[in-house]
Amino acid sequence: MTTMNRRDALRAAGLMGLGAVAGCTLPVTADNRSKTIFAVPQATIPIVGSDEVFPVRRIYCIGRNYAAHAREMGSDPNREPPFFFQKPSDAVQFVTPGQTADHPYPPLTKNYHYEIELVAALNKGGRNIPIGEALNHVYGYAIGLDMTRRDLQRAMGDQKKPWEIGKSFDRSAPIGPIHPVAKVGHFTQGGIWLKVNGETKQSADLKMMIWSVAEQIAKLSEAFELMPGDIIYSGTPENVGPVVRGDLMEGHIDGLPNLSVRVV
Repeated sequence: MTTMNRRDALRAAGLMGLGAVAGCTLPVTADNRSKTIFAVPQATIPIVGSDEVFPVRRIYCIGRNYAAHAREMGSDPNREPPFFFQKPSDAVQFVTPGQTADHPYPPLTKNYHYEIELVAALNKGGRNIPIGEALNHVYGYAIGLDMTRRDLQRAMGDQKKPWEIGKSFDRSAPIGPIHPVAKVGHFTQGGIWLKVNGETKQSADLKMMIWSVAEQIAKLSEAFELMPGDIIYSGTPENVGPVVRGDLMEGHIDGLPNLSVRVV
C-alpha cells in the first residue's frame, strides 16, 4: 500500500468512527446485520387491563425516605439529602395478585430483611426534569419489596465498600403488576403496611415520605438520564426486620392489590 493510500484508508476509518459516535449507521443488509451470540431475556412486568407488558430498563431505589426509618438506620432525616442505589433489572420477581409467590431465601446471609415500597414506572425520560413536570413521566404504579441481605450490607458499609451484595441479588425486587396512572391516578398519600405471619410490622402513610415521587424523579434526573422502562422504588417506612424460611409476607398500599410472598 502506498503512503497516500494508507492515509486515505486511515481517514476513511476515522470518518466511520465519527459516524458511529454521532449515531450514524450503515444500512442493514444480509451481509452486515449484527447477531447476538445468545438470547438474553428481557425483564418485564404485566400491566393491569392490558395484554402488553412493561419492559424494565433500570431499577432505582431511594434510601431512608421516611424519617422514622432514617433514624432507625442511624441517619438524621433533617440534614441528609436523598441518595439512590440500583438493582439489576433481572432482580424483578413478579407476584400475581391473589396468589402467594415462593421467594427463595438467598445465600450468604443470616439476616434477611423486608422493605415494603411504592414503585413508580416511567414511560418518559430526560435530564434535569423540573419537579412540576416530573409526574408526567410516570406511566403507572406498583407495590414492591426491596429485599435486603442486611448483614452483608452493613458489613460492606463498615468497610467503606460498595454494598450491592446486600441489595442487588437475584429476585431481590418482588413486585406486583403495574397500574396505569390513567386508571388509578398518582399516589401521594394513603396507607402502606407490611405483615409477617399476620402480624403488622411496618405501617405508615405515603405522605410521610421525605422526598415525594416527583422530587425523586427530579433529583435522579440530575445524575442520570432517565429512560422509558426505568422503575423507582420510593422508600420504606420504619421497622424493617428479618424473615426466615416459612415466613409469609403480605404487603399493602391503599388502592393497589396486596402482595403476598412466602420465603422458602
